[in-house]
Amino acid sequence: MNIGVPRALIVTMAITFSGYHVILGIYSISYAASPTPVIIALALYAFATTVSLLPWGRMRMPIWMASFNVAVTIVITVLVSSELDPNREGGNGYATWYVAAIGTLLTITSTRRRHAFAWVGIAFLTVQTVIWAGPGALASLGVIGSISWVAVSHILSSGMAKATKDALRFALAEREATDWQAAQEAHVFERQFRLGQTSSSALPMLRRIQESGGELTEAERLECLHLEGAIRDEIRGRRLLSDDVRSEVLVARRRGTVVTLLDEGGLDDLSDSELGRVHAQVAAAIASTHADTVIVRTAAEATDVAVTVVGLRSATAEGGLDAHEDDEVDLFLEIRSHR
Repeated sequence: MNIGVPRALIVTMAITFSGYHVILGIYSISYAASPTPVIIALALYAFATTVSLLPWGRMRMPIWMASFNVAVTIVITVLVSSELDPNREGGNGYATWYVAAIGTLLTITSTRRRHAFAWVGIAFLTVQTVIWAGPGALASLGVIGSISWVAVSHILSSGMAKATKDALRFALAEREATDWQAAQEAHVFERQFRLGQTSSSALPMLRRIQESGGELTEAERLECLHLEGAIRDEIRGRRLLSDDVRSEVLVARRRGTVVTLLDEGGLDDLSDSELGRVHAQVAAAIASTHADTVIVRTAAEATDVAVTVVGLRSATAEGGLDAHEDDEVDLFLEIRSHR
């Protein structure tokens, strides 16, 4: 039971009270005109209580069980009261055990979050007692006590259920806050790492620009363009990049190939060994092609393809004039993952 109290303790207390009512019923059976209905009522009460306390299923009592408890309440009340004389001189003593027993059974029903069924049973017990022995019997027979038990059970179980929901909601909020914090820390680390990579690659050229006062040779200007592409790769390529991939991309750009790296999250769940294998194949693919344009892109996470590498060669007419034809595919490679 998600109410902050050990379930074994609750069940033990309920068994103790239920057993006490059975003992009272047996002890006072001589008050009944016929013992048979009382014995049947005791058996029904013991069975209903046992079924209600068995540690199975969810905390919330099944509807069939709650309905059975209400039916048992009605049957027990009618069976026992029909064998007693409400006007007996000196009263019926413990022979009215069924009132407290029904209060216990319906309290169990309410504790297991079937409040409406418990109140239906209490309503029947109240009305039957008034009809059978008059309004004054509500206090003398203990009906008011049974009503109080169900009311307290209703209030406590509802409060505990709300507390449990609040605790679950707070735990969910805490997990979300933890995930958000972890994501922010990951973003900070990612930015710091990319800034470090950019700084290490661009710093020599920046120093050269400072020393020359911005007067660069054509080769140096071309190298600046390559550095710009490398910085763009750090932003858009993310997990597509490794030292080997960076090296092969730079070599390809120096021979005039336009290289585009796009990481859209398809590699995020790969292990380090899998990622290393993918990097090796990407680097080998870039090194193996002399296409004019190379596009390396991660695939969707829902597929078993990790990366797609496409190399395009520009088609030109004879004499070197542009024929405006579609580019030809020089390389098409799908690198699969073992997710």
